[in-house]
Amino acid sequence: MREESLNIPNVITAVRVLLLPLFVYLIFQPSQASRVAAFIIFTMASLSDLIDGYLARRLKQETDLGRFLDPLADKLLVLGAFITFIFLSEQIPLWTVLCILARDILITMLRHLSRYQGSVLRTSRLAKLKTAFQMFSIIVILMSFMVITVKERSLINLQYNEGLSYGTTRWDVALGNLKAFLQGEGGGILFSLSSFLPYYLMLLTTFITILSLLRYLFTNYRVFKGPIPIIRPRKNHQRVKG
Repeated sequence: MREESLNIPNVITAVRVLLLPLFVYLIFQPSQASRVAAFIIFTMASLSDLIDGYLARRLKQETDLGRFLDPLADKLLVLGAFITFIFLSEQIPLWTVLCILARDILITMLRHLSRYQGSVLRTSRLAKLKTAFQMFSIIVILMSFMVITVKERSLINLQYNEGLSYGTTRWDVALGNLKAFLQGEGGGILFSLSSFLPYYLMLLTTFITILSLLRYLFTNYRVFKGPIPIIRPRKNHQRVKG
C-alpha cells in the first residue's frame, strides 16, 4: 500500500467498516442499553461518511483507495443494518432487502463494465437521495428498537407473525396499526409508531432504491452498447507501423 493512501480520510473510512461487527453484535443483544449503543455507533458511522469526504477534499488527500473504500463502507454498513433487521423485526420483508442488495450488485457490475470500457458512470442526485434516505430509515428503525422495551418489540413481532399465519399480509397488519394510531387506539405513541412505521419506511426505501437503479440504467444506457467481457470483448488495437 502506498504511503499517501494512509491518510486521515482513509483511516476514518476504514474505522467505519470496522464498526460494523460491533454494531451487529450490540443490536442482537436483548437489552435496551445495547440497542442504544448500537444506535449511537451507527449514527457516528453515518456522520463519518460526511467527515471523511470533506477532509479528503479539504486536505487534498483523495486517493484511489479512498474512492474504493468509501462506497464499499457505505454498502456494508447499510446492508449490514438491513440484514439484521430481518432477524429482529417481522415488519421487514425479506424481498425489500433483496431488492436493495440486487441494486448494489447490479450497479457494481455496471461500474466495472464502465471501467472496462475506459469510461466513468454518470451519477445523479437520485442516487445521493437514495443513500441519504436509506441512512435515515435505518436510524428511525433503530430508534423504534430503542424507544420501546424488548417485550413490546416481541409483542409487535408476535402480532405480525400471527397475522401472516392466518393469511394476512404485512400491509394489512401495518395498515390496521396505522388506523388504530390515528384513532388513538394503539396504546402509547411510541409503541404505536413502532408498530407500523418501520414497515412503511422499508417500502419507501425500496421504492427509491429501485428508482435509483432505473435512473442509473437510463442515464448510462450507452455502456450496454460498448464492449462486454466474453459476450462482446474489447478489441486490442495494435499500432501499425508504416
